[in-house]
Amino acid sequence: MTAPEITIATPADRGQVIGSLVAAFTKDPVLRYLFPDEATYPRYTAAFFGHLFDKRVHKETIWMVGQGASVAIWEPPATEPGSYEDMLAGQLPADVLARVHAYDEAVHDALPDSPFWYLGVLGTHPDSAGRRWGRAVMGAGLRRAAVDGLPAVLETSNPGNVELYRRAGWEVVRSVPDPLPTWIMQQSIR
Repeated sequence: MTAPEITIATPADRGQVIGSLVAAFTKDPVLRYLFPDEATYPRYTAAFFGHLFDKRVHKETIWMVGQGASVAIWEPPATEPGSYEDMLAGQLPADVLARVHAYDEAVHDALPDSPFWYLGVLGTHPDSAGRRWGRAVMGAGLRRAAVDGLPAVLETSNPGNVELYRRAGWEVVRSVPDPLPTWIMQQSIR
């Protein structure tokens, strides 16, 4: 199998990346908790992923394959925390924004105190699933974390993903029960 070409996303990739992620997360427990209404799911999820993309694209920490068909959005260590209220307030109603903030706060309170690379989003458009592109783009961030000599951390609320990540070398280091069950996973320096 030929290794896929991994590129770093630029602002020009925004629409394709967001479209892929909206499609990839239609059944994800976190996104369905945050945006449960079928009618508004596409718009609110696009705003959410757009915020994450905009926050990180200039850091050059969004790796992708297939022009955004598979995407890993990483947050490098030692960055200032963002504010969902500031960036998303004009795009999400107050009740939705409150859920986003509550989930974000619960997860971030469970993250390590020492520096780490954070895999915030890993998704593949359903039309490109099964090609191992997700593992490829995840690997780009893991290599960057290794260069920095730092662990990598992610969270998932999808029980099925826990085993997938374990097979990729991650281990559960903590769990968060509320507002929905979430596992914090870490991959140490190799």
